[in-house]
Amino acid sequence: MAVGKSAIGRNLAKRLHRRFVDLDALIEKTEGMKVRKIFAQKGENYFRQLEKRVLDDVLRREGQVIATGGGVVMDDENLHWLRARALLVGLTASIDILLTRAGTGAKRPLLQGVNRKERIETLLKEREPRYAQAHVIIDTSDLVIDQVVGKIVEALGLEKEPHADSNRQS
Repeated sequence: MAVGKSAIGRNLAKRLHRRFVDLDALIEKTEGMKVRKIFAQKGENYFRQLEKRVLDDVLRREGQVIATGGGVVMDDENLHWLRARALLVGLTASIDILLTRAGTGAKRPLLQGVNRKERIETLLKEREPRYAQAHVIIDTSDLVIDQVVGKIVEALGLEKEPHADSNRQS
């Protein structure tokens, strides 16, 4: 959370002339309520089952950029689908940056009623082995959106970044 998935995804989709799909926004539309309300009223397990169904449906289409919630990869099948059907890009940032970007955490159900820093540290530690399975990992801490989009475009092999390191190994 708070690494810039939605903003980066929207900009990447625009640059590639593809449809942008925010999985959480699609879930909210399908369910008729915000993610935080789904968590509060129906629980995380219900949300994760809904997330899985929506992800499977979305991944059946081509020519799109998809932003998922950070917990989607905790499900084995979801992770498999993402790795097999897409270029899976993991976005990271330092804990201090994540805390700043997440603000009060009021709109983030996994940060409700807890020490935000400890919760983010715990989530990252739990998810680290899953995030490490991304095809590409980009630390967004010190990058602006256009720089991250450029790195993803380069990873797709569509164009080289103008200031790419010529000593980069494959």
